[in-house]
Amino acid sequence: MNQKLTATRRTYEICMRALLYLCAIVTCGLLIFLIGYICYQGIPGISWEFLSTAESVLNDTVGILPAICNTLYVILVSLIIVLPLGVGAAIYLTEYARNRRLVNVIEFATETLAGIPSIIYALVGNIIFCTSLRMGKTLLAGSLTLVIMVLPTIIRTTQESLKTVPQSYREGSLGLGSGKWHMIRTVVLPSSIDGIVTGCILAVGRIVGESAILMYTVSMSTMMQDFSTISNFIKSSGATLTVALYVYAKERADFAVAFSIATILLALTIIINLAAALAGKKLKR
Repeated sequence: MNQKLTATRRTYEICMRALLYLCAIVTCGLLIFLIGYICYQGIPGISWEFLSTAESVLNDTVGILPAICNTLYVILVSLIIVLPLGVGAAIYLTEYARNRRLVNVIEFATETLAGIPSIIYALVGNIIFCTSLRMGKTLLAGSLTLVIMVLPTIIRTTQESLKTVPQSYREGSLGLGSGKWHMIRTVVLPSSIDGIVTGCILAVGRIVGESAILMYTVSMSTMMQDFSTISNFIKSSGATLTVALYVYAKERADFAVAFSIATILLALTIIINLAAALAGKKLKR
């Protein structure tokens, strides 16, 4: 009986291991296929002129420099606002808040908001920022809408990361005479920096890949904007890379340019993720 049970269990483990290997191979294969296909279609259309010029009908040129600048603008402004807000809120909810019922309600609300479709955020951002606050369709209005969208993700990932820090670390630091904030700054945050960086990477991924919000709150113009003054910088508008991809693929049916933009988006995402990981390692040290 024991030998039969052992043989059955061994067969079951072999089958499950084979199934896991199969799932891993299929997942990796799909990822490699998608990346390879996008690069195969997009790399031939990428050139220095394509990256460093703006679209011009008169000069018969197709360039995405305005879209690259607008994308970097949106990422920078969104992260500058959302990181302090999200990390600060997570620290308060985890380390300072005493009303556990209120904390549970806030956690449930953030989890719910993190799963709301982006088109709803687009409508809210259009009504609040573009219409009510009279910002118009600008990159700033789009960035603020993206802040609202990714804030729940930053809060929840940072919270979960802070909760993984052993309580003994906190007690040991406080026992050595550290204050509450000094303990958080020197012990808790360095120990949870991996989770914070992960939240930052997830936020950047959503910002870079978002199109619905930006189509509702930012114009779809592919022209170069004037950033010479602060007023122009704040009131500027234009298509980001994702919106430009939509314009070329859907509105103009120019799939060669669309695949080239997709390749640039892929490379930009990889660069930002690597930079975030390296920054996390340095901060942890």
